[in-house]
Order: sequence, then C-alpha cells, then structure tokens
Amino acid sequence: QVQLVESGGGLVQAGDSLRLSCAASGRTFISYDMAWFRQAPGKEREFVAVISWSGGSTDYVDSVKGRFTISRDNAKNTVYLQMDSLKPEDTAVYYCAATTRRFVNRVRGYDYWGQGTQVTVSS
Repeated sequence: QVQLVESGGGLVQAGDSLRLSCAASGRTFISYDMAWFRQAPGKEREFVAVISWSGGSTDYVDSVKGRFTISRDNAKNTVYLQMDSLKPEDTAVYYCAATTRRFVNRVRGYDYWGQGTQVTVSS
C-alpha cells in the first residue's frame, strides 16, 4: 500500500509555470507506475500524464504535450509534474495516482490516489 500527498498548486497567470510534487510513503515506490490526473469543476477526472516505474517511459494527453513534463526521483519517492505555458483551461484539481499495472491512462486503472492540489490559471 502507498499513501500519496500532492503539493505545489496555486494561482498563476496564463503563460506561467508551476511544478507539482507528489510524495509517496512506503518502501515499494519503484513497484508503481505513477500518473497525474486532473478534474475541472463539472467535468470528469481526466488523464494528464503517466511515467513508468523506472522513469524510462512517459505518455501525455494531447492537450499538454510539449508543455508538461512528468518525472520521478525513486530515491526520494517523489513524482513531479512540471507545467509550463499554462493556460486557463488547465485550471483543475490535480491528483497523483499509483498503480501496479503497467502504463495505464484510465482512472479505473489506479489503486491509490492523493487528496489533490488546486491549480488555477487566470487569463
């Protein structure tokens, strides 16, 4: 089992950058592929990015490709989401998630979730 705690959200202007962090407890962090999802008001939770347990593979939703970068530091049990060139449509609660399945981009594929961190991008 793993517990996840996100941080780094905030209020920024369009074009700014933010880096989200997700700290995981437990000794088996490398057992998990990790992902970021987001949920805007009135919308379903959507996949943003995933990174394999080794960090060697990543994937992104089309709307963030070229602007967001997911990475992980297995020595620190932490996964990151670097968000550049933010847009108002990126406004959402961002969730970190962990799975023992491989390279999943669906909400149902994830067993563990953080509490979320709010990102608000003003125009």
